[in-house]
Amino acid sequence: MSFFNKILSSVGIGAAKVDARLASDRIALMDEVKGIIHVQGGNVEQQIDEIYLSLQTSYLKETDDKKYYQNATITKIKINEPFVIMANEVKEIPFAFQLPSDTPITLGSSKVWLETGLDIKGAVDPSDKDRIEVLPPAIVQTVFAALRDLGFNLRKAENEAAPYHLRKRLPFIQEFEFYPTAGPFRGKLDELEVVISNISPQGVELLLEIDRRARGLGGFLSEALEMDESLVKVMIPNADQQAIRRTLEDVIQRYS
Repeated sequence: MSFFNKILSSVGIGAAKVDARLASDRIALMDEVKGIIHVQGGNVEQQIDEIYLSLQTSYLKETDDKKYYQNATITKIKINEPFVIMANEVKEIPFAFQLPSDTPITLGSSKVWLETGLDIKGAVDPSDKDRIEVLPPAIVQTVFAALRDLGFNLRKAENEAAPYHLRKRLPFIQEFEFYPTAGPFRGKLDELEVVISNISPQGVELLLEIDRRARGLGGFLSEALEMDESLVKVMIPNADQQAIRRTLEDVIQRYS
């Protein structure tokens, strides 16, 4: 192969290409992401130093009163040891990894995608992006159903930069914003904000921000001073929907 073709490959023209082919693009939180990485050789022989999978999302951040979206890496996985792919050669490499428990659920504006890349020495690294729909696990589905039973509707789901006291492994939290349209909390609460703090085989830990509706002059003063909100941590064990509903109702009632 000519020196000219090698030069073209080094800037990405006629170079190797990568494509992640997922077994399914709908995956429940903590289930396995499975698929095959399809590598198509280019016009010249090339050494592939690394194939990586990078699970990505974005979150809303505010700096100097300006809001913007920042990308964040949830996890990055190395797939292979270095190898050489010949001109026009095809390689297929299977992969599987568990979706981390702090991956955002793809509701509202929360998006998740898988980026596949080839690390090619001395060349432009080709990459491929695939959107993934992350489904809530059974316990979270049951919690959301219990909130619906209590008259709450989901208004917004968004990834936001985590305040210092809530920051864990990732620089953001996913916040679910509910508002009461019926049931015992209509007229008592402005909204209920829910953050999934931890998921385990025993259940799910939630952070609830309970925003009380202002009542009378004292209520309006409290609201103006942002004293009308309570941040509550609650552990929801694996149970049926009615038991979870009672637990949530008791906690919300106590702080509303």
